Amino acid sequence: MKNIAVIAGGYSGEYEISIKSAGVIMQHIDKELYASYLIIINKDKWVYLDENNTEYAVDKNDFSIIVRNEKITFDCVFNIIHGTPGEDGKILGYFDMLGLPYTSSNHSVSALTFNKAYCNKVVRSLEVNVANSVHLFKRDAVNVERILEEVALPVFVKPCNGGSSVATSKAKTQEELLSAINLAFTVDDEILVEEFIDGTEITCGLFRYKNRMIVFPITEIVPQNEFFDYDAKYVQGHSQEITPANIPVEVATVCTATSSFLYNKLNCKGVVRIDYILTKDNCMYFLEINTVPGMSAMSIVPQQAAVFGYQLSELLNMLLEDALQQKKM
Repeated sequence: MKNIAVIAGGYSGEYEISIKSAGVIMQHIDKELYASYLIIINKDKWVYLDENNTEYAVDKNDFSIIVRNEKITFDCVFNIIHGTPGEDGKILGYFDMLGLPYTSSNHSVSALTFNKAYCNKVVRSLEVNVANSVHLFKRDAVNVERILEEVALPVFVKPCNGGSSVATSKAKTQEELLSAINLAFTVDDEILVEEFIDGTEITCGLFRYKNRMIVFPITEIVPQNEFFDYDAKYVQGHSQEITPANIPVEVATVCTATSSFLYNKLNCKGVVRIDYILTKDNCMYFLEINTVPGMSAMSIVPQQAAVFGYQLSELLNMLLEDALQQKKM
């Protein structure tokens, strides 16, 4: 039986969502194949949390734990840390040095895809549509007039290194733009001011398994709020998620082909979710790549997998099998 460390928590505003995702994974992981251990990562401590909520310190020298005088090492890591240090690649570099396989993309891919501004530049270079944007740094003075020479209102203002729409705002006026910039800078030192594209948000989950690309049905997102913000993502009833999406077959074909293309070109691994905006004339714009998508009861990828015909336990088995196979190569 293989020992699996399910790492959750992290250092960002997505901490609670990560914990919820980990709980679902712990519940559905195949207990006949894997002994799973919930490892909570935060700035203060790294601990194994057992079923009685007893904590056991993680030895960071080799990522091991001692439980009842027995030393336990791990065969694989199931990475479900949304945000830093799991989704931005920081902790993955550590696992690389230990030679410990994990279920998500590697540290360099994760670092690139996590930064919205740099990821947009690469995706645009691959001739995929991306909205016009301005990349700002906290160290520089903010000049709203100059920003609006490059992008037109309304705009979205987002932290470059963040997820779940934390500190993301839609600005329709110069005054709102300045407030939105100040808010985004409270959580990140670099931010993105991106032109608003009027359309419907769609999202595509996919992963490679045994050299075969598996693409889930596309989901259409209809938020009750003005955009797919934190509440729309995680509060019951604040959005409608329709799988499969109500879009023309030819648009769905383009979306799945573009997602597979980006997955391969960016060298992704494990399950990812790629978000787009679809305009009324069926033009598709790239939004972002989520290399550690949520696995909570409300998350989109488990919904897509279910429509595709996969039980969550089956999906988890495939991801772990693929990660363990990588170690042998």
